[in-house]
Amino acid sequence: MLLWYNALAMRILAIESSCDDTAVAIVEGGRRVLVNLVSSQEKLHAKYGGVVPEVASRRHLEVIYPLIELALKKARLAPDKINAIAVTTHPGLLGSLLVGVNAAKTLGYLWNRPVVGVNHLVGHIYAGWLGKAKIQYPLVSLVTSGGHSEIVLTRKMGEYKYLGGTLDDAAGEAFDKVARHLKLGYPGGPAIAAEAAKLKVKSEKLKVREGRIILPRPMLDEDNFDFSFSGLKTAVTRVVGRRADIAWEFQEAVVEVLSEKLFAAARKYRAKTVLIGGGVAANKRLREEVEKRAQKLGVRVIIPDFEYCTDNAAMIGVAAYYLQRRGKDKWYNANVIVG
Repeated sequence: MLLWYNALAMRILAIESSCDDTAVAIVEGGRRVLVNLVSSQEKLHAKYGGVVPEVASRRHLEVIYPLIELALKKARLAPDKINAIAVTTHPGLLGSLLVGVNAAKTLGYLWNRPVVGVNHLVGHIYAGWLGKAKIQYPLVSLVTSGGHSEIVLTRKMGEYKYLGGTLDDAAGEAFDKVARHLKLGYPGGPAIAAEAAKLKVKSEKLKVREGRIILPRPMLDEDNFDFSFSGLKTAVTRVVGRRADIAWEFQEAVVEVLSEKLFAAARKYRAKTVLIGGGVAANKRLREEVEKRAQKLGVRVIIPDFEYCTDNAAMIGVAAYYLQRRGKDKWYNANVIVG
């Protein structure tokens, strides 16, 4: 049985392998990150223009144990100094998740330590707890990445209400597909942002220029918190114009939809804090827009550092720490959850 009498010294080794990044971290006391390592497969999948599940899982197998050893070495910790192990169990690619969960359960058995499963999306929300950010409730979070675009309400720690999400393509997936169409490379988010930045000086004029490219803002006028980016992606394939113009307008459309839905939810539920997490939260334009709207509404905004927006294990360790301290879940032998 795990005891929490010395919570500030509680060290959790966390594993994240839900997609194509193998990540291992060691978190102490729920806030202090002793080490946060990520083995990226970006170059491996770039030639395919997206993640190939079988390739991803094989790569996880190759690097996960060396990465765990390296994490312990960098933190200067022996296994007996680790109090618990946390691992992502869902959602994600089945083969990739299995690699991480099996590694965590193996270590739990060998080290005689409890193992807890963590929801990947909950991890992205708890990335906001890293550092010195002060969370005030109600909290409305936007988790947006290559596989997810969800808005979640948290009235108190450990309790979540799903408000809405993507009905088809997630925002990050749409970025990847549009970047592939524009021949900008992979991953799509940074590639489109870089191309759109070429119009930075002209952006204000571009907004009012006659005949400029105008893309739809899907579901923006609907009274819900759902997203649909499939039609926007298709619309890009039907327009003709300079690549930078298209990239700029596509990014603006995505940012407007994400931020408008987020703050509509914040107003409805009288949020005191808004948070964005996930890979798309690393987008500079989205971060600027969310900060501007939060200031106008008078609510606190929390945006994790760039390294904690993309998939990482530190957020999984933090989530496990806070959820278990409040008794929302019991420590158990984690299993992959499908569906």
